[in-house]
Amino acid sequence: MKRWVPISLLWLLAVSVPAVDLVDEVTSSDGIPTSAGWLVFVLAFVSVGALIVSQRPSHPIGWILLLPGVSSVLVGSAGYAADELTRRGMDQPALVIGWFSTWAWLPVWLAPTFGLLLFPTGRLPSRRWRPVAWLAIGGFLALFVTTAFAPGPMEDVAADNPFGVHVGIDLWTPLRAAGIVALLIAVAASILSLVIRYRTSQTVERQQIQWLMYAGMLVAVALCAVAVLETVGGPATAPYGELIPSFALATVPVATGIAILRYRLFDIDVVVNRTLVYGGLTVSLGAAYVGSVLLLQLVLRPLTSDSGLAVAVSTLAVAALFRPVRSRIQAVVDRRFFRRKYDATRTLAAFGARLRDQLDVDALGNDLQSVVRDTMQPAHVSLWLRRPR
Repeated sequence: MKRWVPISLLWLLAVSVPAVDLVDEVTSSDGIPTSAGWLVFVLAFVSVGALIVSQRPSHPIGWILLLPGVSSVLVGSAGYAADELTRRGMDQPALVIGWFSTWAWLPVWLAPTFGLLLFPTGRLPSRRWRPVAWLAIGGFLALFVTTAFAPGPMEDVAADNPFGVHVGIDLWTPLRAAGIVALLIAVAASILSLVIRYRTSQTVERQQIQWLMYAGMLVAVALCAVAVLETVGGPATAPYGELIPSFALATVPVATGIAILRYRLFDIDVVVNRTLVYGGLTVSLGAAYVGSVLLLQLVLRPLTSDSGLAVAVSTLAVAALFRPVRSRIQAVVDRRFFRRKYDATRTLAAFGARLRDQLDVDALGNDLQSVVRDTMQPAHVSLWLRRPR
């Protein structure tokens, strides 16, 4: 059997569950379909993971990317199955499947630690990072044991644990706390390992890590946006609080796939540049628009109660500000974050100005070599001029 056949079947099964859930929500509800976030999350992780596994099956990152998507689908499928069995009066099988759904998501805890530890080469940075991997495995096992076998009510299931083990003392609470602490320490250490790997890596590996850092930045911004929405908007923004993190997390496997497969690897500087420029432009123009509308409404209130004039004037003002504000933000971004490009642009502009006035060929050749050396930074520069016969 060809390698892509089982991978394609896995992808189809994984994506079909959230897709069916989305269709069911759209057809039965008039609200915002929050299941779209689940579908995007699963689609991103499973698709990129399957792509990496199909092309580089020995690379562990592909299998790690499959883990969150497949685990979430298993939990969702188990929930649907348990509800259906309960509806049919089959309480005992429903209880077992519900028990399975309480711990089937736990392998997701391993993805951040091992994904960061092994990215992008598929190997640990060095042997001294092995204790971090074992710490994550130990924390996972502690959580698994406490979730699967602790007696009493189960999480998200209205029943007691059918496989609960009574040991006479409260062993489960401290064991669960120890597992969570171990996993959090492992994640923090794996982030540190990626930072150290970035500082000691060469050009290609550094570009790969930059892609993942870019996705992490988007996730952090999304979480901050959700916090602001929940604070300002209240319960009305709850659907966005579910959708935004899912869409942001979907950028992690996409960036990882670009890094591992090295497709357009060196475009990361352009992507970050455009994100900073147009993100800053959007915030600046949005603030200018809202501020001008409020100010003009205040000024024009004695003359007219119609707010349409204020909106029209504000729209024209924002349109006029687009190009100069964009140019200004681009210059600030280049100067602060892309200093080499900024210096190269200034060097070329200065050379162009001298080129118009320079008549000495030898001096011009020296200037040209200096410009190439400053902007391109080659190992060696030489200039050959063909003398006229």
